[in-house]
Formats: sequence, structure tokens, C-alpha cells
Amino acid sequence: MSIQIYNTLTRKKEDFTSLEPGKVKMYVCGPTVYNYIHIGNARPAIVFDVVRRYLEHRNYEVTYILNFTDVDDKLIKKAEEMGLTVPQVADRFIEAYLEDIKALYVKDATVNPRVSEHITEIIDFIEGLIDEGFAYESAGDVYFRTDKFEDYGKLSHQNIEELQSGARIAINEQKDNPLDFALWKNAKPGEIYWDSPWGKGRPGWHIECSAMSRKYLGDSFDIHGGGHDLVFPHHENEIAQTEALTHQDMAKYWMHNGYINIDNEKMSKSLGNFVLVKELREKIPPHIIRFFMLSAHYRNPINFNQELLEQARNGWERVVTAVSNLQHRKSTATADTNTDAGKQDEYRSKFEKAMDNDFNTADALAIVFEWVRESNGYLRNEKVSVEGIQMYLDLFKEFEEVLGLPFTQGEQDLLDEEIDSLIQERMDARKARDFARADEIRDLLTGKGIILEDTPQGVRWRRK
Repeated sequence: MSIQIYNTLTRKKEDFTSLEPGKVKMYVCGPTVYNYIHIGNARPAIVFDVVRRYLEHRNYEVTYILNFTDVDDKLIKKAEEMGLTVPQVADRFIEAYLEDIKALYVKDATVNPRVSEHITEIIDFIEGLIDEGFAYESAGDVYFRTDKFEDYGKLSHQNIEELQSGARIAINEQKDNPLDFALWKNAKPGEIYWDSPWGKGRPGWHIECSAMSRKYLGDSFDIHGGGHDLVFPHHENEIAQTEALTHQDMAKYWMHNGYINIDNEKMSKSLGNFVLVKELREKIPPHIIRFFMLSAHYRNPINFNQELLEQARNGWERVVTAVSNLQHRKSTATADTNTDAGKQDEYRSKFEKAMDNDFNTADALAIVFEWVRESNGYLRNEKVSVEGIQMYLDLFKEFEEVLGLPFTQGEQDLLDEEIDSLIQERMDARKARDFARADEIRDLLTGKGIILEDTPQGVRWRRK
């Protein structure tokens, strides 16, 4: 079965075929770096990291571009508040972003272009649009003529007449049409600026991604990704200005992840329910955050609350307990080579079928749990072989590499809170006479180098 991708442009799933056989060019809109990222920013970072990983699993060579918007009204305001320059603010929060996503097991992008380093390409792009008659200068600003681009609205599936009827021209804007959007902004006093044919100024938001994606991926590429909130106006405007200049489809497939809600309410500044990844990582292990994010299909909204995080933690512990038990039993297993390799092929096929269906990580995790049951059943045999155990571990490793979840990394440290939680779960299991689960938890902790001591005052633990 071929990979199928839901294409926002056509509103249907399509068989994936890359423009160049064996290679995929992929652009994902990154953050505006004026603050630490929240979990809403983390979701596309994780989602498209998995898309990239799975394409690589299917033997594609992936060029993965994720940009930083380091010039923006928000950065200018933040720089004033902090008493820093705009580049200093950008540097600080780019470093913080990279630290956060690395902790979430996101692979390094092929390139992380910054807007401030591509001003020449942006100016050249705008000049090309002016030459084509799709842009015009007005009082130091440059705008794109939306009514000249016949397909405007094709990504968001909105009618241009309806958009125009709802649009307004702000005071002092010198637009020919309310829907025209800025390609270049005349600099206000004290703002960061660059020299251009239209005077001192800086780029508009949308033109930045068009210019950078074109530089690194060419006039047309395979996949453009981002959050659902970017469909309109950002990605709609990217399409208009890029295709107006190149006369080619900008991207073949447009992918958008769903929103994150906090306790069933949309995350927003007005509600004060933003959850910063930096702060969350101090309370929740990053692999649990990633596991939680992948427990739902990427296009669906996902609700964030403590109960669902605990469910993710429990799911994670089921997998790593199974892996730890395999690793522990391997040292006493026989050298018998009689293994059922067909079972591994069967579950790999089921896992790939789930991922082929528009990267359905929720269904893929269900297959991981089936493999957990299979491995637990195998270990109940009196005689197990080194080769049999390795077969189970090898497939867990494949799942790990695709999902970016460190199932098999026994050297990973548990946080104190995780250890306390596992000890409490073990005590509850023993009270419920679920001695098998209690033993599983002890084996897991032992595998992580945690020594338990039962005392009259309760359970104590220490690290090896």
C-alpha cells in the first residue's frame, strides 16, 4: 500500500508520489521567536518530525526545512520590553526553542533559515512580483494584488468576493484593495530596518516563507506543513505570491495539524491558559509529552489535561516495562535459533499500514501495544531464546525510530517523580493482589538502576 496524505488543498486523501523519485522536499513553518514556545507550537514540531521519520523509514531521502521568523512586530515589542535588540531577542528564543524540541526528541532540520539572513532573496522576490504586475509600491510599503491572482482562496476554500465584503482598510493604509497584503513594510522610527528599492523597511510575514522555501527547495516542492491556524491567511498568501511569480504549484501536498485545547477550552492569552514547554518539562518527562501528542491523529484537535497526561504515562510504562523485561530475560535465555520471524513481519506490516493511512500515530501506537502483549506472552514460556527476544526488541527499536519515542533506551534516567509514581502503583498492585504487575514494575525499576528496599516505614529507593 502506498502512503496516503490528506491534502488540505483538495480536501481528500491522496496517494503520495514525490516529485523526484526517492526524494522528498518538505517545508514546515516554524515559530516567531519572541518568547518560549507553548505546547501548541510543540505539536507541529512533533507531528512533522514523525512525518519526516516515517518517510525516511520508507527509504526516502528527506530535505526538511523549518524556518525561524526573527523579524516581526512581536519581536520589536519584546525587544523594547527587555531592553535588547531584535537580533538579541531572536537569538535567545531560538536557542530556547532548539533546547525544547531536542528534549522532545525532534531531529535536527536540514536547514533552519532565519528571515534576517534572507533579506536579499526576499527583495528579489518582491521585485519579481512587481515586474509581473502582481505587486505595487505605496508610500514605502509594497502590497500584493490579490484580485489579480485568479486562484486566491483555493487553499482555504473561501470565495474572494466574500472575503472582500468582510475586509476593512485600516486608517493610513494605502491599499488598492482591502485584501491586498504587505510584502514590504516601511520602517517606523526606531524600528529595525534594511535598505530596499522602496526605502528603509522590513519584510511582511508571508513573503518570508515563500522566499526561503524557494531558495532551499526550488519553485515547487512536495510537502508544506504547519498548524491549522496557518491555512488562512498565511499559507493562502504564500501560494498566491509564489505561484504568481513561478507559474508553478508551490507545494504538491499541504498538511495541517489540529489545535490543542486546555481542559476543553481553546488555548488563548485572554484565558491565560498557555502552557509553556519549558515549564511543562520541569514537571512531565519529555517522552511522556511526546507520547501524549502522538496518541491522537495529527489532524484532530487534542485536549490537554492532567488525566490524559496520566493515561499517556501509563501507556508509556506498559511499553518500557515490556522492553525492560525482554532485556532482563535476555541474559538467561538459551541460544536456540528457532524464532517466528513471520510474526515480526506481520506486526511491522500492521504498523506501516497505520502510518500509511495519513500518518495515523494513534493506530500505530495501538499496534505497539499489541506487540507488547505478544512479547509478554512470549516471556511466559519456560524456554525463550536470545534470538527470539532480539526479534521482539528489534521491532520495538523500529517503532522507536519512527515515532521518536525512546522505548529501548535503557540508559534513560527516570525522574524522582516518575519513580515515586511507579512505587505507588506497585504498592496499589500488591494491595489488589496483582502480583504480576507489581513484579513488572520492580523489574522496570531494576532495569533503570533503581534499588527498592521494603522497610517498616515504607518503601525506600536509591539509585545504583
